[in-house]
Amino acid sequence: MYFCASTQSKQAHFTAYHIALAAHTQQHTYLVTPIMTTHQRIVDKIMPLSALRAKAQTWRKQQERIVFSNGCFDLLHQGHIHTLTQAADQGTKLVVGLNSDQSVRQLKGDSRPVQDQQTRALLLASLFWVDAVVIFDQATPYDLIAALEPDVLVKGGDYDPNTLVGADLVHAKGGTVLVIPLLAGFSTTKTIEQGLAPKCYIP
Repeated sequence: MYFCASTQSKQAHFTAYHIALAAHTQQHTYLVTPIMTTHQRIVDKIMPLSALRAKAQTWRKQQERIVFSNGCFDLLHQGHIHTLTQAADQGTKLVVGLNSDQSVRQLKGDSRPVQDQQTRALLLASLFWVDAVVIFDQATPYDLIAALEPDVLVKGGDYDPNTLVGADLVHAKGGTVLVIPLLAGFSTTKTIEQGLAPKCYIP
């Protein structure tokens, strides 16, 4: 096969480049860090209690202020965003305890939840100001709060801060308990009654 001068010159340059690159590569070791997808970063925020406790220990060593809030978050709405953003402002790391499907049924009846726990957890974890989501089966998050030992306990509603579930645990550690008034006009029950709930619950 015959090449014109310009083609032969380009081929020689191409070959020389790859010979030099191969020689350089043999002398150096390159560490290629896999790129984590956005979805994986979100999923990694959803963790069991054992992993969360380890993560919390790391945060404490870094002088982070851990805030805890909890709920069913069946249909995420503006009222939830109102509470969770204010909760996040109370510290540097926000942990959300999420009632499992079993726990929601115990609290609200067999017709709930509308969305399964995996969906609800993923939606919460996708919020940039939420640092961790942990699912619990109990009717209340008392044992979860005892294990996590947050610096701040936040709950939306009209509760008495002194009798709020877990308040005694947080106060005993010198922490803060805060109740945030609900945002009027927004509730999961109201959304369901209006027939606006998505049909994505998987029994």
